Amino acid sequence: MGQAPNITIVGSINMDIVTITDQLPKMGETILGQQFQMNPGGKGANQAVASARLGAAVQMIGCVGEDLFGNEMIAHLNSEGVDVSNVEQVATQTGTASITVSNKDNNIIVVPGANNHVTASFVEAKRDVIAESDILILQLEIPLDGVLKAVEIATKNGVIVILNPAPIRELPADLLNKVDYLTPNEHEIKHLTNEKNHAELIEKVILTKGSEGVSYFQKGKEINIPAYTIDVVDTTGAGDSFNAGFAVALGQGLSVEAACLYGNAVAALSTTRLGAQTGMPTADEVQEFLSNKN
Repeated sequence: MGQAPNITIVGSINMDIVTITDQLPKMGETILGQQFQMNPGGKGANQAVASARLGAAVQMIGCVGEDLFGNEMIAHLNSEGVDVSNVEQVATQTGTASITVSNKDNNIIVVPGANNHVTASFVEAKRDVIAESDILILQLEIPLDGVLKAVEIATKNGVIVILNPAPIRELPADLLNKVDYLTPNEHEIKHLTNEKNHAELIEKVILTKGSEGVSYFQKGKEINIPAYTIDVVDTTGAGDSFNAGFAVALGQGLSVEAACLYGNAVAALSTTRLGAQTGMPTADEVQEFLSNKN
């Protein structure tokens, strides 16, 4: 693979509060769990850490609270090699995600907290950082006006834009038209395309399908890239790992197909360990995995 790309992530930074249990409780029911953890998370921070572990030069733009979690998140991102000079602490609580892991799957409740401060005016103040990037990665756990401003800056400066549309929400056509790649899952794509915009948008879509792999589209034809077969421990962060792998490979000059293959490998390896960021592989681990598959 080629030279390490310069990647900027504008997005969420959370503390993940994880409970592991054999079964999910019914409403009003109390059950015993097996394990409890607090792990660094947030889709933006996840993608930043994953990209840094894969060798990219990564800048994170976001907000945390003036609290213990905020201090921990800044220290953690810095220790992972992510540039945190554009992560600011604000007078509120750091975002949290309450995650329940059961039967090798998960459900998640996110409380945005400080992430709500990543507004258009906040992002505008970081204009030069975005403009000097090779690739901009975005998600939807921050205010939409912040996302729109980041995309506007990137497109004016020839920066490749990858939008991971999660959690899904109604998105303006202008935003969808400007991004270079959309990386929804099978649930999210249903909210993105309709009869009017399907033909135009589908060429930008990199559709993640979990254990069924990834699809992209060429001249309206769907091309499927199977997932790697692997023993799954925890799927938390697998989508974020794919986005990072796809972005890093694309930034190194690989084709969309090759970038999808690389992203698949990164995502597969991330599911072999518990936790989102804790499970993310290094470039060497991915290379060894791919070498053994060939």
